[in-house]
Amino acid sequence: MQLCQWQDVEAELDEMWSFVQSKKHQRWLWHALDHKTGEVLAYVLSDHKDTAFLELKTLLAPFGITQFYTDGWGAYERHLEPVFHTVGKANTQTIERKHLTLRTRIKRLARKTICFSKSTWLHDVVIGLFINRYEFGLPI
Repeated sequence: MQLCQWQDVEAELDEMWSFVQSKKHQRWLWHALDHKTGEVLAYVLSDHKDTAFLELKTLLAPFGITQFYTDGWGAYERHLEPVFHTVGKANTQTIERKHLTLRTRIKRLARKTICFSKSTWLHDVVIGLFINRYEFGLPI
């Protein structure tokens, strides 16, 4: 893939909550979609801290993103320049819809479920394999 294909990319960013063992042990899926195509650009499984967003931002750097659309979570406000950042639900509908699909297909991401991970490693592997297979088309 050549970088020239990715110029002037607008991205939707959001984070999605899940847990390991109990709801006290939260785990977050941070991911970014191409605003025009809905294609997943990158994702990070981590906690709900700025370092997770900065890791995602590093993964997005090669795409040359010109505009970020978010829900206004503090990490976005602190680490994205206002000129490149738009807050609001009108431009994050695609990523919010992606959340519903993920919650339906991966029971570990459902808010009320009897299916949960007992280890952070397994939690991240299951979600990562699903995303790599169905979003990036990589063989498992």
